[in-house]
Amino acid sequence: MKCKALFASILAALLSSCSDDSSSSKADEVSVHASDIPGYIQVKAVGKSVVLGTNDSTAKDNERPKMKVTFDYDFALGRSEVTCGEFNEIMGKANLPEGLITKVDCEEDNLPAANVTYYDIILFANAKSVAEGMDTAYSYQSISLDGEGHCSNMTGLSLRTGVDAFRLPTEAEWMAAAQIRWNPDNSWNAENSDYRSHSVCGFVSDSLHFCDLEGNVKEFVYGWLGNFSDTTVSNFMGAPQADGLGQRVLKGSSFKLNKETAMAYRRGDDYVVTSATHADYVGFRLAYGAIPDPTWMNGNSVSTSNTVSLVNSFAMKKHLGTMQAKLAFRNHITGNLEFIDYSLGSKVFEIADTLTVYHPDISPNGQWVAFCTSIEGVDAQSNVYVRRLNYAGTDLVKLNAERAAIPRWRVTPDGDTVLVYVTNAGDNSDKNVFSGQSTWEVSFSDGMFGRPHKLFDGAYHGGVSADDRLAVTGSRLLRTRTVTDDGVVDSVWYNSEQACNVSLSKDDSKRTLFLDFGRKRDKENNIEGYGVHERILVVDSTGSEIKYVSAPDNFAFDHTEWATGNRAVASLTNYNGVHEKIVLVDMSTDSVMALAEGSELWHPAFWTEESDFYEESELDRDSAGVYLNENDGWASVLMRYNMELLWRYADSANVAILGSSRPLYSISPRLLSKEFFGVNFAHTPNSLYSTRDFLDKYIFNHLKNLKYVVISLDMDFWWKVDGQKGDNFFVKDVKKYPGYVYDENHDYWKDGIPAGLLQVTEKSLGTEDALVYTFDRGRYLGTLCGSWGKVPEIEVDSTFSDKDDCLENSLETLEGILKECEERGISVVGIIFPQSPAYANTGAFGRYGLRRSVAKKLIEKIGGLSKTYPHFVLMDENKMGDHDYGDEMAVDFDHLCDKGAVQITARLDSVLQGLEK
Repeated sequence: MKCKALFASILAALLSSCSDDSSSSKADEVSVHASDIPGYIQVKAVGKSVVLGTNDSTAKDNERPKMKVTFDYDFALGRSEVTCGEFNEIMGKANLPEGLITKVDCEEDNLPAANVTYYDIILFANAKSVAEGMDTAYSYQSISLDGEGHCSNMTGLSLRTGVDAFRLPTEAEWMAAAQIRWNPDNSWNAENSDYRSHSVCGFVSDSLHFCDLEGNVKEFVYGWLGNFSDTTVSNFMGAPQADGLGQRVLKGSSFKLNKETAMAYRRGDDYVVTSATHADYVGFRLAYGAIPDPTWMNGNSVSTSNTVSLVNSFAMKKHLGTMQAKLAFRNHITGNLEFIDYSLGSKVFEIADTLTVYHPDISPNGQWVAFCTSIEGVDAQSNVYVRRLNYAGTDLVKLNAERAAIPRWRVTPDGDTVLVYVTNAGDNSDKNVFSGQSTWEVSFSDGMFGRPHKLFDGAYHGGVSADDRLAVTGSRLLRTRTVTDDGVVDSVWYNSEQACNVSLSKDDSKRTLFLDFGRKRDKENNIEGYGVHERILVVDSTGSEIKYVSAPDNFAFDHTEWATGNRAVASLTNYNGVHEKIVLVDMSTDSVMALAEGSELWHPAFWTEESDFYEESELDRDSAGVYLNENDGWASVLMRYNMELLWRYADSANVAILGSSRPLYSISPRLLSKEFFGVNFAHTPNSLYSTRDFLDKYIFNHLKNLKYVVISLDMDFWWKVDGQKGDNFFVKDVKKYPGYVYDENHDYWKDGIPAGLLQVTEKSLGTEDALVYTFDRGRYLGTLCGSWGKVPEIEVDSTFSDKDDCLENSLETLEGILKECEERGISVVGIIFPQSPAYANTGAFGRYGLRRSVAKKLIEKIGGLSKTYPHFVLMDENKMGDHDYGDEMAVDFDHLCDKGAVQITARLDSVLQGLEK
């Protein structure tokens, strides 16, 4: 029987008033006027400001502190949330990709359009612009659809900020509207909505007042969810890139939340919201107008970059045979290092600090990036640095050398990883000056430099072969140093003509590529003409030209470099000389593939793993271990790392921990006694049904030493249903991922885990914060201690058990798990996790409801199961709220933090010790 869950919210403690935290002074506020666009209000914002965030210490980290945003432009904003009627009409007439949803299901046309992804909204905004005869605000390369027809990913998505078109509002624009008149008393909320959306503008008749900001449905706005800083920012766009979870900003409140929680500064949801999230309580409104001089910011990191990747990780894998590829480059607008790690998706990361970055080069293992602080062709002071190539740019180390420029990695014949650099990268036309410079080498290991030593005279910054027998350099002449049997020969190749961007191949072929300054067409000698930098020229180890590759039409090359294998990487400049793309050039096919696009992208370096692993493995490279898609939600991220942990510890683990985010946050495998090798397979959202299926499909089959199963008994979740409409990942979501389908097609490898499955899983798409899912063998490390809160939230109708058989179904599922474990000789520990003690003052057992009187009887039933299943132990750590987990041990209303994890894991360990005896 279907379980009907009515969503309610009995709110958290009253916080400081919204007017204090979301408004500027009246003199500084925006004003509104009638707009020429029907249904829109013109916002006069030039010279005005708004305040984002709050200084309230109880707010989330990404909502603090206050940050002032000023505007240099006016814009128009939808008076209401976009309605179902408008969405369906425009999408129904638009030229859309086959299979994409063209309508949302609504009982009335005037209800807000909800249950759409961020990307669905992008497509709608473009379709609306086209319908109005306008240019579009968004550009992209390709899209992906999920099983329901929603757009779940966009490659190369970019907001064209200079275009007057329909688009999502920025958070600052949304707040400009909210600060005018914020009144949660006049909103559709949990107290009056019957837990469903209502027609827009039900509380507003004034045509110059925005509707439903305070309720009805939450709203997507433009921007990644990042951090604020106590400063002033102009034309704020949000964070420059996604965090590890790819979270988007949501504004406003909804019909499922109590009005007291409707704070204008709030920016998210209880659940992680990504670009692919769609929910019945999340909709949107649109803005209209260009945004001049946009600024992105995350904490103290300010950027004007809007670089986008044009290739997603799966396209890169198809092209290269692996996702283990990285692109690093200089953003010449900001001076910062930017990079894309295709094993983490197609996000562009920017490492912003006080260092200016030129000529980055990625280490042979792909883990480090070296760079210098001055540019080729300039006689200037320069230093060399190395740092980890991760999103935080950690472990920065400076080379202790008076002058060092143009670092290049290489591996010596002895297998040592070293950096080659020069003392000067200036013009090399004067032979005497050039000879007075020198080329050096320094070892690098475990994040530290060794002692530098000189290789030879001359600044050969184009590369030195592994055997030291060939060195090359450019700018302005193509100078070479060759070691022959007769000695050292210094030469100038290419007829002493001007050459630059010289790069020696990374393999043993000793090919050199470079750019020149063009050729006039010579009809008499049948010589084809070309312009400056329009060809990459390649010569062999003797200087003889062996090939060239032409730039795409209307572009020229710059900053050419050899990459791994038979590929080169380069910037493309347009007719104005702007470096607007980075491309990968396949020398074997002369093909040019665009990788990234932006404004002034300089000095690219490209790395890919050189491995014949896939050739040696019988696994399907397109399916095996692929448990994640780009921009997926948190549930999929958690399960992707659960699968990696499963294959890694299949022969070691004897304790499997399963359940919801409650054990995910608080059961620490590393804190268990040495005889208990635990792995935390908890994930969210979760139900007993997904725990059952995870056990049946994977855990029982592969943890050969399994002795103990630990399960969270989240009775307030027991309104969830089994099947497609529930939260069972193994029914609802697995078909979206080739890895799970591949496993199912091979009967979940019951006859044995195939060789290489762990390795391909490790090499498949992941996230940059993988360590927080793997360091403690599955316990999520990203939670900070807060408090239990004062007035706890209740998000599900507590009377659900009066109407349906959900409790009985869940109880039967639990018994099925206990029976299976009993037959296998496996002990089960069921934990009721502590929640806020304040629930004892309500009628609900916990955050997701269940009447307290019903909960007491249910706990008695569960405890009694140990008579039938003697290997089952109930651990009630909640005790109906009368527990000893203090405020300092909590994250929020129903989760423990690190301090609580120590206590509850110690108690679990004691129970396991008892079972061991």
